Amino acid sequence: QGQLVESGGGLVQAGGSLRLSCAASRRTFNTYHMGWFRQAPGKEREFIAAISWSGNPYYADSVKGRFTISRDNAKNTVYLQMNSLKPEDTAVYYCAADRRIEFSDPIDYWGQGTQVTVSS
Repeated sequence: QGQLVESGGGLVQAGGSLRLSCAASRRTFNTYHMGWFRQAPGKEREFIAAISWSGNPYYADSVKGRFTISRDNAKNTVYLQMNSLKPEDTAVYYCAADRRIEFSDPIDYWGQGTQVTVSS
């Protein structure tokens, strides 16, 4: 069994930045595609970014140009740099790992989530 632990969430003003981290407990996660999802109150969980095991990034249109996903396989960690944050980015952000870049259900591993709140 593996584990994903997110960190870096918090409260930020609109226009500000945050960097989320997702630490994987096992080196085998380096062979997984990694992704970030978010869930706002009353809404379904949505995909926002993914990075393949080889480093190719993918983004949802809602965050393209503002968010950057990256991974450091030596540290078993995936990052989500979030710039130009908007109040509508407020959500619980989840890290995920999956063997399929499509991240179709059921996803192999989920983190516990970290809250991001953007004030206007």
